[in-house]
Amino acid sequence: MPQTKIQNEQIKIGEVNTLKIERDTDYGYYLVAKDYNEVLLPNIYVMEDEMPMGALLDVFIYTDSEDRPVATTKMPYAKLGEYGYFTVVDYKSYGAFVNWGLPKDLFVPLSQQKEYFNIGKKYLLRVCLDEQTGRLYGTQKIGKYFNREMKGLHQNKVFDAIVLAKTPLGYKVIADNQYEGMLFENEIFEALKVGDRKKVYIKNVRKDGKLDLSLQPIGKKAKVDEAESTILRHLKEAGGRVPFTYKSDAQEIQKVFGLSKKNFKRTLTALIEKREIVLLENAIEAVKR
Repeated sequence: MPQTKIQNEQIKIGEVNTLKIERDTDYGYYLVAKDYNEVLLPNIYVMEDEMPMGALLDVFIYTDSEDRPVATTKMPYAKLGEYGYFTVVDYKSYGAFVNWGLPKDLFVPLSQQKEYFNIGKKYLLRVCLDEQTGRLYGTQKIGKYFNREMKGLHQNKVFDAIVLAKTPLGYKVIADNQYEGMLFENEIFEALKVGDRKKVYIKNVRKDGKLDLSLQPIGKKAKVDEAESTILRHLKEAGGRVPFTYKSDAQEIQKVFGLSKKNFKRTLTALIEKREIVLLENAIEAVKR
């Protein structure tokens, strides 16, 4: 069942807000929160047939060139408190501007840069809010935002992560927008680069408040379950059949499923024995229930 939308109590800059469509003007729709504060959704985002008066609408809130809150149905590459890999599009004596997916570029003050920013180059930044001005900005100085509280974390807990930097040991990542972790070089079997987003598994919770992470689940059973669910998910998304067999190319298997050919073949055999799939001459097919 679709979830019932709940109107925001207040308008929150840098976040997705659920607001009520209150009135129509020459400039666009005005949306309100429960506290009756309102924000403009410019005409460029208004679709009258899909946005009736009184309806609840999910919008992202940021500030325009005059620092007034404004709503958009577009979503940025990263929201408040999240990390993104942004391209510099302009540079001034007081800071840089990066493309974060919205009409108004995200400002990165000079004080928030750890190095000189070059136009056209990408940098990993955190989206922050200046509480005094209500302006969103990007920062490269992210160390103070890491969460060192490890309570509730355990092996094989899954996080979404973004690759922060290449190191002699492997790749430093930010997991769940708050934890600092490491993927070790000798455990990585695919090409990685800064800015990549990956699903990661906790391998070890360290006493220094950092995480050892893996791109694969830890433990034989967990790996088997993950491999089986990966193949079944791809079958479902493809309508029940994919053009892969025991003889498929190893690189194509890795590219599509993220599995080694040996693991892929082993998993196919297990799924066939469980009567989850059948092997055809040039494809595998999900068993219809």
